[in-house]
Amino acid sequence: MRVPRCALTAVCALILAIALSAFAPPASAATVNYVALGDSYASGLGAGSYDSASGNCKRSNNAYPKLWANANSPTTFRFVACAGATTTSVMNDQLSALSSSTTLVTVTVGGNDAGFSSVMETCVLGSDSTCLNAINNAKTFMQNQLPGRLDTLYRAIRSKAPSARVVVLDYPRLYTIVSGCIGLSNTKRTALNSAADLLDSVIASAAGRAGFTLSGVRDEFNGHELCSGDDWLNAVTIPLNHSYHPTALGQRHGYYAALNSVL
Repeated sequence: MRVPRCALTAVCALILAIALSAFAPPASAATVNYVALGDSYASGLGAGSYDSASGNCKRSNNAYPKLWANANSPTTFRFVACAGATTTSVMNDQLSALSSSTTLVTVTVGGNDAGFSSVMETCVLGSDSTCLNAINNAKTFMQNQLPGRLDTLYRAIRSKAPSARVVVLDYPRLYTIVSGCIGLSNTKRTALNSAADLLDSVIASAAGRAGFTLSGVRDEFNGHELCSGDDWLNAVTIPLNHSYHPTALGQRHGYYAALNSVL
């Protein structure tokens, strides 16, 4: 039986199309222009392997933004997080990295606004009562002033990067409460954990108001706080400014894992 030539042509064309599709390169991934904002927990202070060009900002090759960029090869990557940053300095010094073409933003900030370093210094060097007083002052600031500062920053991020997905990462608790762990008293440790909980609650509420994605890190750090026996945070150490910051393990298995959980 003779098969019409048009039918043979159609079959051949279909076979050829299938064969070519099997060897064709995959379609290019969607453009991702990633900007990483924030403070020392975002820059990677305490995790080592710092980019010398970042100076006192201490941007680490082990920091969660760098780990995500290395794994996902975004089209562009601007890593501008800086140790010591507050909501104000992020506004003034980091938001210029954003643009209308930015598609992904991560940010961790707020702890320094509440005086993280001075509170920790007071609690390490002072009595229980002076530590608790410093923590209570910080908590009052978190409740009364930090929400407005975060709202202002988050609005500015949205204005600068109107099409971006913004992921807000918060802070871990510092301590597992156990007996027999040298250093601060459990009174101080419990109060510091309470302050971390409040800080994260304030950040979560602000992220919700802004319509941003929140990725909390407490679940990832659970069982890996100081005094846990498998710490992902630096205790008091040299250099002193590394103290109470995530180690390289904390950045990878804490922050990077939390970021991956929402991306």
